[in-house]
Order: sequence, then structure tokens, then C-alpha cells
Amino acid sequence: MSETRLAVNAVSVEFTGLRALDHVSLSLATGEVVGLIGPNGSGKTTLINAITGQVKLASGTITAGSTTLSGLSPREVALAGVSRSFQIVRLFNTMTVFENVEAAALAKGASRTIAAQRTQNLLDELGLAAKADELGENLSYGDKRRVEIARALAAEPLFLLLDEPAAGMNDAETEALLHTLAELPGKRGLGLLIIDHDMGLIMRLCHRLHVLASGRTIAEGDAAHVRSHPAVIEAYLGKGAAHA
Repeated sequence: MSETRLAVNAVSVEFTGLRALDHVSLSLATGEVVGLIGPNGSGKTTLINAITGQVKLASGTITAGSTTLSGLSPREVALAGVSRSFQIVRLFNTMTVFENVEAAALAKGASRTIAAQRTQNLLDELGLAAKADELGENLSYGDKRRVEIARALAAEPLFLLLDEPAAGMNDAETEALLHTLAELPGKRGLGLLIIDHDMGLIMRLCHRLHVLASGRTIAEGDAAHVRSHPAVIEAYLGKGAAHA
């Protein structure tokens, strides 16, 4: 399978005169896992919102392969092969787990038969099969997170953007999630961009890290490079991180 690349080129985003992103460039290839980290308010979620059409760009461009994403609606971005999860879980609370995931597959244009089969496969893969008939509102927070990931995967994306997928999970759930996510790029041929404050998860999962602070890129590279970068230590990881 040939490599396809999601490319963010010198993107800036402004909110009422405040520059939330300032000429940020980032790339993500299919088959790759990139971690997007930084302190609270650094622009991480804003960058995902920019990629997926939730906010408008002040400048810059975003492409997925040969498709220009800049200016597209969130639905058009999803149809172009980019799926996401949200920092705050957005399930249909009065629908079952199965229906939640199936709806995402149907929205991408799958037939009822294909959507049902895809849903069952995803529930099996993410350890949710036993929860298939439970309503979204009755799930634990960790299970809601996994259902949202299943919904994002139901669209069969080329690029999957996850905003704090391990939030609210206990250690065992986080470990299981780590193994699931680590297999996705090879198994599904997708690129994975992940925001999370669980640095153990990030450091073990990601091939590369991209670090934001105050809306600007301050470092990027492999985990060893980022851990020892002076600007990252000062802005985010803490002075003892380079020796941890």
C-alpha cells in the first residue's frame, strides 16, 4: 500500500484577535503514530479542530493526499478520509453501543449489511461485544471512550485523530487501549495522531512527537529528542523529565 500524507502547512487560527495557532506545520503519514503534546491551552485541540473543519483558518493550508481539506465542512473532511474523537465524549445516549457504531458506518455510505458487519468486527476488536446492547448513557466513562474510537473507525479513515482517548480510564483500561491503538496503523493502514496527557502512553505508542506551547511548535522528533529538548522541559515535562 502506498503512503498517503496528511500535511498541515503554516496554519494559523485566530479567535477575536487572539492567535490560537501561529504558523504550525505538521505531517502524518499512513502507517505512522504521531503524538501531539503540550500544556493546557497550547492549541492541541484547536489544531485537530482546524484539520477537521470545526474552525476556520486565518492562513495556511491542510491537505490529505491530493485532497485540500482547508475550507471543507466537517462532513466533507470525514468523507475525505479523516476521522476524529472528541475531548468530551459525544455518543447518542439513548442508542445502543451497536447502534452508535453502526450509525457512523452508515453515515459514511456503507450499506446496512456492510455497516452491521463492520460494527460487529469493531466491537470484537475493541472488546465491546458484550456491551453491544447497552445504551450509551449506561456505559462507564472508559467504555464510552472506546465506543467513540469504534465510531471513528467505522468510517474506515485514512487518518484517525484522537483527543485524549485515555482520559478517565484506569491503568488496566489504558494498557488495553495502548495495545489496540498500536496495532491500528499496521492493521488498517491509517495514520494516527493522538493527544493525551498520559506521557507513559504517549512515549510507548508514538513514533514521533510534536510539541506545542502558546500556539507554536517548540519541538518535534522522536521521544528521546523531545524528552531532552530544553524548551519542552521548561514548558511542559518539568525539569526532572529529561532524567526520568
